[in-house]
Amino acid sequence: MTESCAAPVWFSDFSGASAAQASFQVRQSFRYCRAVTAAAGSSFPLAFRLLPAAKRSAMEALYAYMRISDDLADQPGELEQRRQKLAAWRASLTAAIAGHFTHPIHAALIDTVHRFTIPPQYLYDTLDGMETDLGPVRMANFPELYRYCYRVASAVGLACVRIWGTRRGVTAADVEPPAEAAGIAFQLTNILRDLGDDLSRDRVYLPADELDHFACGPERWRDPSCANRFRALMQFQVARARAYYRRSQALLPLLTTDGRAIFHVMAGAYRRLLDEIERRHYDVFTHRVRLPAWRKAAVYLAGCCIKSGLW
Repeated sequence: MTESCAAPVWFSDFSGASAAQASFQVRQSFRYCRAVTAAAGSSFPLAFRLLPAAKRSAMEALYAYMRISDDLADQPGELEQRRQKLAAWRASLTAAIAGHFTHPIHAALIDTVHRFTIPPQYLYDTLDGMETDLGPVRMANFPELYRYCYRVASAVGLACVRIWGTRRGVTAADVEPPAEAAGIAFQLTNILRDLGDDLSRDRVYLPADELDHFACGPERWRDPSCANRFRALMQFQVARARAYYRRSQALLPLLTTDGRAIFHVMAGAYRRLLDEIERRHYDVFTHRVRLPAWRKAAVYLAGCCIKSGLW
């Protein structure tokens, strides 16, 4: 779903607005974010239901920001045109942080940033990552890939943790390493699942030096004569992702009950995607890897049990 960055007539900034008018704009903005989230067709909104109303609305505002940003990067058009649109979106974020809203999500997003003390840098980091996706993508090595994963996934996770909340006495220094690791794990899983789709868009995220090591460049991924090398490459990548999932588990005891529930659902779903990739013997080309409905239901039920104190 691609959203225009042009504001509707009723939506501007808070300059000269009464408290009642400002409150109305914020409520309208949250409703808009909820509509964007629902229209995206993602499974994330189901997980959001594990949160109380204020946190759920905040997650919808954050998700709407990410959805619109991602659509701007992925929409058809000339590279320079898309680059200009993303630059304009970045400028509108800067203006919104200063209190001048030019898009329907801005009031809700900035309310969320202030209410949950989310560092705005996380929002800019995601735009830096999406800018990478504008043109052909090649990663020279894993540090380069790590930086990309941090920007498009870990920064989002670090913002989410601010919304979910942590237990009393837990500091940012405690939470940030496992939350960052979770984002890396999630994005590595996405990359492995989407190898074929990304290649069709001239995006190769797997590090070039590792492709050279396994002598299995993207032009040979579907070559039957390269099957063993491709399998070894994928086994290496899956093992790396699992290592980051293990690191991320340190986050669970640090979160509020609500936070533990939603993180368990998200991490559980992504880990099972990795299991599904293995179950398919690393065939990520024939059909898009998805979780069976019963597996999604089992993961969500576990989250409900955590929220209810039954687990």
